[in-house]
Amino acid sequence: MKLNKQNKNNKEMSIIYDSDNSININIFNNEILMAVVGSLDSNLKELERVSGSEIYFRGNSIAIKGDKSANEQVKDAIEYLIDRFRSDKKIDKNDILTSLNKEMIKDKKNQSVIQPLEDVIKTPKRSVIPRTRKQKEYVKALKNNQIIMSLGPAGTGKTYLAVAVALTMLLEKKVERIILSRPAVEAGERLGFLPGDMKEKIDPYLRPLYDSLHDLFDYDKIQRKIESGEIEIAPLAFMRGRTLKNSFAILDEAQNATRTQIKMFLTRIGENSKLVVNGDPSQIDLPNKSNSGLIESQKILKNINEISIINFDHNDVVRHPLVTKIVEAYQKNTNDQS
Repeated sequence: MKLNKQNKNNKEMSIIYDSDNSININIFNNEILMAVVGSLDSNLKELERVSGSEIYFRGNSIAIKGDKSANEQVKDAIEYLIDRFRSDKKIDKNDILTSLNKEMIKDKKNQSVIQPLEDVIKTPKRSVIPRTRKQKEYVKALKNNQIIMSLGPAGTGKTYLAVAVALTMLLEKKVERIILSRPAVEAGERLGFLPGDMKEKIDPYLRPLYDSLHDLFDYDKIQRKIESGEIEIAPLAFMRGRTLKNSFAILDEAQNATRTQIKMFLTRIGENSKLVVNGDPSQIDLPNKSNSGLIESQKILKNINEISIINFDHNDVVRHPLVTKIVEAYQKNTNDQS
């Protein structure tokens, strides 16, 4: 017995469920089909490797065979990849690895395959799509609130999404500059003892922010904006005494900032500015972990309406699926010990 499910919002695809739990996805748009399948079926092979289901491709049909729940995950992943291609006109390896994210799949059952335009962040090199419910809340907060705090494990998009929104606002001239900062704990904030000028001293500590910028914008253009001051690199210790006007400032790795430092950063806000504080409470590098001001600041500021606080967890990890399992295991171990 076969059950045909035609997606009402997408006439280019049909889904057929067989009695043996296998699923057949027919994609009638050849351009979309080839993008989803990948060169030499590489995308399907990667989905097969990660999910454990067997995936076969013939004609315009993709057949998924194996465990019922795994088959459903692959189906939802393929729908996500179709959505991704419609938005960005390409599918990269990271999309394949993250398309099986559990939270994203759960959300897909309650929404159209087509991503709402307001959720998409368009940058010069790519369109960025928040992939989980929490990420959507975060992007909305980045666009609408003056101060945003996000806490959660690595790989949840805290830095990447903030940089994407900041870059978009700079290019649209909604702000005049982006300021990237983080506490240089490994250097004990004693940057004067390190070789080079200020940019050379702080660059190694801001590499994740640079990686995000380079993924979204051309290298030469980034360098020109740094030289013009439109993108500023500043260690947290050098933010004291400033008032940030017409700026989008991001404090990354804020779990390594003290309560006093976070307060200092937040009180730099000036006219037409946004401040973002990102951190992972499980990765505190301070000699005395109790000195971290991130969690305490969250508790202190939670009742201020103008401040949005987003708490990510392992369900929001959008790197390799194995990262999600690692984060979840450590999180469970921490809970068991508490």
